[in-house]
Amino acid sequence: MLYVETLGNLPELAEGEVKALLELASSKFGVLDKDYLFLALEADESALPLLSRLGMSHEAGILLFSAESLEELYSKAQTIDWSFLEEPFAVRKERMINCRYDVKAIEGKLGGIITKEGLKVNLTHPKSIVRVYCGEKLWVGVRSLYFDPKSFQSRKADKRPFFKPISLPPRLSRAMVNLTRARREILDPFMGLGGILIEAGLMGLKVYGVDIRDDMVRGAKGNLEFYGVRDYDLRVGDATNLKEVFGEKKFEAIASDPPYGTSATLAGWNREELYKKALESIYDVLEGHLAIAFPTQFDAEKAAREIGFEVLERYYQRVHGSLDRFFYVMKV
Repeated sequence: MLYVETLGNLPELAEGEVKALLELASSKFGVLDKDYLFLALEADESALPLLSRLGMSHEAGILLFSAESLEELYSKAQTIDWSFLEEPFAVRKERMINCRYDVKAIEGKLGGIITKEGLKVNLTHPKSIVRVYCGEKLWVGVRSLYFDPKSFQSRKADKRPFFKPISLPPRLSRAMVNLTRARREILDPFMGLGGILIEAGLMGLKVYGVDIRDDMVRGAKGNLEFYGVRDYDLRVGDATNLKEVFGEKKFEAIASDPPYGTSATLAGWNREELYKKALESIYDVLEGHLAIAFPTQFDAEKAAREIGFEVLERYYQRVHGSLDRFFYVMKV
């Protein structure tokens, strides 16, 4: 089994991202149990390369066992052959908001059990980290993946050569890509300066982008090049007429965050009409999944179903006083 610790700001979306990547890894994989922000996964280590794409998570790893008392945890720990750990190791606990156990001494006690097998400890620079999560249950695992916040911070809008203040955070952009179940390629028909495409390109996907403004296309190219993304196809064009932009090409996946507000960002369109026309255009060129954000005032589910989409998932986010939105996952 595996585990994932997700972020707390959009937990339902974060769980949806995990499920989407598990679906890509195998039809047999899924979420077995959850405990606050901790997900126990019915999956094996073959899923870890795909889980390494996660955006809305802190870490992931091998889940060894769970326990419903400290005594049970220590008893189970004594039956584990810990020789698989790379030395030196450290034990680190995570006391979640729903923790119902007294775990103040758990790192020393569990570490003592492991060192009895002759393994060395280094609390400052360990090569293996044994993780204990305390919630409704106690969960013990070994970290395999750590999603460094500094890496995401380095790709925030204001760190890019070309930027506008309004842009999805890199973690959320990455999650949108993952919600599409993309394996090979992705299109963003409202790419702006390429925030979603940067994350997709860093995952190894070929990225396609469209924007109605030439300066945005040039800026997006500069941003992709800055982060080392080379496999891209960016075009000036209209998101409401993607067939004109790409001809008969069909896309495996599409992810986008359309503009929300002013007449300038909407290129003179009425907002609802723009969204409906864009959905129709996306439907014409898509052969897989779409992840897209719309303000709550727009009845995206009704519009999408009338066009022919199947709406699979919806995740709510309150952004600020004048903007609440849903992130949708749809498929043709």
